[in-house]
Amino acid sequence: MTSTLVKFPRLNAPKLHRLPNGLTIIAEQMPIDAVNLSLWINVGSAVEADAINGMAHFLEHMIFKGTEQLISGEFERRIEERGAVTNAATSQDYTHYYITTAPKDFADLAPLQIDVVANASIPDDAFERERLVVLEEIRRSEDNPRRRTYKRAMEMAFAQLPYRRPVLGAEEVISHLKPQQMRDFHASWYQPPSITAVAVGNLAVEELIEIIAEGFSKSHNHQSTINKQPPKFVCELPFSEIVRQEFTDESLQQARLVMVWRVPGLDKLDETYALDVLAAILGHGRTSRLVRELREERGLASHISVSNMTHKLQGTFYISAHCPVENLGLVEEAIAQHIRTLQTEFVQESEIARVRKRVANRFIFGNETPSDRAGLYGYYQTLIGDLEPAFDYPSHIEAQDATKLMQAAQKYLTPNAYGVVVMKPV
Repeated sequence: MTSTLVKFPRLNAPKLHRLPNGLTIIAEQMPIDAVNLSLWINVGSAVEADAINGMAHFLEHMIFKGTEQLISGEFERRIEERGAVTNAATSQDYTHYYITTAPKDFADLAPLQIDVVANASIPDDAFERERLVVLEEIRRSEDNPRRRTYKRAMEMAFAQLPYRRPVLGAEEVISHLKPQQMRDFHASWYQPPSITAVAVGNLAVEELIEIIAEGFSKSHNHQSTINKQPPKFVCELPFSEIVRQEFTDESLQQARLVMVWRVPGLDKLDETYALDVLAAILGHGRTSRLVRELREERGLASHISVSNMTHKLQGTFYISAHCPVENLGLVEEAIAQHIRTLQTEFVQESEIARVRKRVANRFIFGNETPSDRAGLYGYYQTLIGDLEPAFDYPSHIEAQDATKLMQAAQKYLTPNAYGVVVMKPV
């Protein structure tokens, strides 16, 4: 079959520019009446020592508590009065801040975003107030059965790697953090070589680059210390047997079953594409194999989802089901049988074509706004140091055939060795 996807004209044409201080700037003009500035910091919870687990996320909260130039609350007020929007997120591998503004407001508002991120003052009193907010967020997450199940599954999936810990941290750790520890963490990690600034929208590329470069030239914190390097970790070996953990959870109506396999992360990007396709074949949409059999035909489970979850260092192939307790054995056995089938029988071309089409469409739809594109560029540049995968994901999916899928299933997924977490209602 000849490929159609590879012949698509390239949707994207960003320019990459590196400043002498190590800051990476990516800019692209796009004929949509908005501009997004995304600041990606190459630091997440994975770089934290256990003693400060949750620091990266807590710092994300504190970034908005003011600088020498901006009192607490002034950044949000000035953003909102222009009808712009701002938000932030912390993951295990990165922290991300962004604003979306009208093109005419970008030159005024982008330097404010840069100032709060680069020059956060982290005052003691605001730190104590925000600690209570973060502790409440941790408690709320522990009240959520989906998050509780995910936390147990991550502890099962990773024995050593920091992905086993929650991004929010633990209550007892957050309770003991000191403002000076956070100032040191900020000064160490929020350095130009660790930052990728992405601007996409309806201004000339040269103008976008100039506004960002100027904004960072005025920020003073980045001179304070040497840029830190992430700690070195070793990937964990695949499971050699079925490892099982069971918990009871009084908030549940139905049992939860999670099965996990250790698979490659973004450091082995080429190995992840076939697993993405296998996840879609098993669990994306009503016609996918597990959803069709376990939910639609046999009625054994009320919910099935499959993800190839890719962290920087290592990923997890993650299958989750909700079902009555008495169906747990049947559901697990059926999933294991589907994995066995993937190892021994070629996937039909029609199934692969469905996934290719879905991926291509999602890629195109996910490229339509300045914030979509800025997110795509920032993610790949921060985690891989390369923009190319941001453009050619569909062509990698297009290149997956039945043989490659079977090889990936044989190499990384097995019906005889995985981690399983079961949560039962009381």
